[in-house]
Amino acid sequence: MVDKNIKLFENKHVRTAWDEEKEDWFFSIVDVVGILTDQPTQRGATLYWGKLKQRLKEEGSELLTNCQQLKMQAADGKYYKTDVGNTKQILRLVQSIPSPKAEPFKLWLAAVGAERIDETINPEVRPDRE
Repeated sequence: MVDKNIKLFENKHVRTAWDEEKEDWFFSIVDVVGILTDQPTQRGATLYWGKLKQRLKEEGSELLTNCQQLKMQAADGKYYKTDVGNTKQILRLVQSIPSPKAEPFKLWLAAVGAERIDETINPEVRPDRE
């Protein structure tokens, strides 16, 4: 079962999902790309991700091979298949995008992971998940 929710990075939404079975976070790649590239719209982030995917494919990147899709809620309230990456994949993605936000984003990813570890150790701090 996957728990879904939204995390905030500098007041911007990042759709996330926790996979209990794999014990791993998954993050919407388009959301991450949008933040790192300062895209004003979701469409801009999607187009940037499309070009980046093309470049990574040409380079033979493993990131695309291991990328998967999960249904995540969009701004219109509907659920659509969305490219997602686990923490390791997102860190590799961050390295592919020249951005002054790269280092703060890496620290944010570490904090999200630490939050989940804290919840595992101390279940009383775990928020209700859908």
